[in-house]
Amino acid sequence: MKKSGLADSPFFSKPQKKIGITTPHLNEHPSGKKKTKTDKHSKRTQSTKKPSHRDTMTSHSHAIMTSSMISRHNDAIIEIVRKSVKVIGKEPSTHRLTLEEKRAITEIIYAYKKINIKTTENEIARIAINHLVNDYKENHENSILHQVIKALNE
Repeated sequence: MKKSGLADSPFFSKPQKKIGITTPHLNEHPSGKKKTKTDKHSKRTQSTKKPSHRDTMTSHSHAIMTSSMISRHNDAIIEIVRKSVKVIGKEPSTHRLTLEEKRAITEIIYAYKKINIKTTENEIARIAINHLVNDYKENHENSILHQVIKALNE
């Protein structure tokens, strides 16, 4: 069955929890609960399957990538997108959003406003567009854009 549009994409699903800009505390479990002995114990009691040789193989390029290389790559992408969005857009465009997408963007704007950072719906949309375009130029068929468009047309 063909999906009806971007609203059906997992990338545009309703957020599970309220969007905000927070950093987790180091002594907290990802679920937001503090770590307890039972959390540690439950990890030990879970059955663990040893990976097969095929599961542990990595490509040569993946093995070479270090965290500093990834960080520099991300910094370069951020700078490319930042420069693109700094240029004032003059071409009018209209996009139809679902109520959930609109609310999510509004929550992001509000979260930044609470920490005295001004942003707009237009700026967020342009960041997203520039990031998708850059990812597509770099990764073609491996890009998120290609994969989602392909999934929409299956």
